[in-house]
Amino acid sequence: MAKERIGIMGGTLDPIHQGHLHIARAALESARLDKVLMLPSGAPPHKQDIVPAEDRWRMVCAACAQEERLIPCRAEIDRPGVIYTVDTLSILREDYPRADFFYIIGADTLMKLHHWRHYEQVLGMCTFLVCPRAWHHTPAEITAQRRCLTALGGRIVMLDMEPMDVSSTGVRQALAAGEPTPGLPVPVREYCGVKGLYGMTQRIPQAEDWLARLFAALSVKRFAHTLAVAHTARQLARTHQLNAYQAEVAGLLHDCAKCMPLKDMQALCRARALTEDKAVIESGNLLHSLAGACLAASDYGVTDPEVLRAIACHTTGKPGMSHLDMAVFLADKIEPTRADYPTLHQVRLLAQLSLEKAMLASLEGTDKYVRKGGKATHPSSLETIRWLRSLPEIAS
Repeated sequence: MAKERIGIMGGTLDPIHQGHLHIARAALESARLDKVLMLPSGAPPHKQDIVPAEDRWRMVCAACAQEERLIPCRAEIDRPGVIYTVDTLSILREDYPRADFFYIIGADTLMKLHHWRHYEQVLGMCTFLVCPRAWHHTPAEITAQRRCLTALGGRIVMLDMEPMDVSSTGVRQALAAGEPTPGLPVPVREYCGVKGLYGMTQRIPQAEDWLARLFAALSVKRFAHTLAVAHTARQLARTHQLNAYQAEVAGLLHDCAKCMPLKDMQALCRARALTEDKAVIESGNLLHSLAGACLAASDYGVTDPEVLRAIACHTTGKPGMSHLDMAVFLADKIEPTRADYPTLHQVRLLAQLSLEKAMLASLEGTDKYVRKGGKATHPSSLETIRWLRSLPEIAS
């Protein structure tokens, strides 16, 4: 049986950004890796002023949620005290006894490799994949260092890839200054803003508790989706002069019940008399909106009826929806990590111009898709379509 080829992307990942993801993807292809372990450090020996490990861990998970071969790994976070690469590799070799390891570093790190703890031992434990980055050494110096390490038994491979001009330092500075961060995945940007990391103003006072609850309650993909919905709802609210805080809170909590077992949602429904609609009760995809509004009130302490209503109607819609309801409904359908579907681009464009027209396009697209599959669209959605078609905003 061929050995598994496993890449390792280490570092503080403070925060993880598109540059890290770009390098990991390039290593996957260039070195024919099976996967890359994304390995945020716990207590790095050379850095002290970094964001807490659990925050960096959740951001790594959110950033990698759509990447099947980028695997978040807690090997360094869960080990107490200062941990060195030689320790990490020893742990991973126990976890993956039939694997060859490929440690991904920058050219600047290559020049410092001989300062690593037990570096000669490390050289025999993995192959180093070196990605091109801006550095203060000449190509001749890089070549000389590579030859020196190779003579000691090291395996050094230079990756053939285009570097991406983004750094964690630059991202942190942009966040603190309130500037755009195109190099930061949307879920990570939202996490930073909700919690107030890297000099940002904390937007949700309960962020510490809420993010921990959501991360524990949801799958990694659902957690990333939730952050992206909160971001998009906030942006739509600002575009259409709505309350951005309400939209962000509703977006953040809209799926808080999504990963509950259906039987638990049904028990909650019976206990709180949430609905008597049999179609809703029998479908977790529909019932989670009502259950989510209930949990948002009971477990997350939300008392704003407008926020709770937006959560409750984000699946089927309902006649008489407010603009806040529409913003949250649409954010769920068009957030940037959504997989493509036939009307996605149209709904995204319309959402910037008219919430009503975007709602109608979204619901009509869903109705067409459901009917094509031989199923029936929920009556609430059909009633919402009829209501939207009657609005003067649609005719204009």
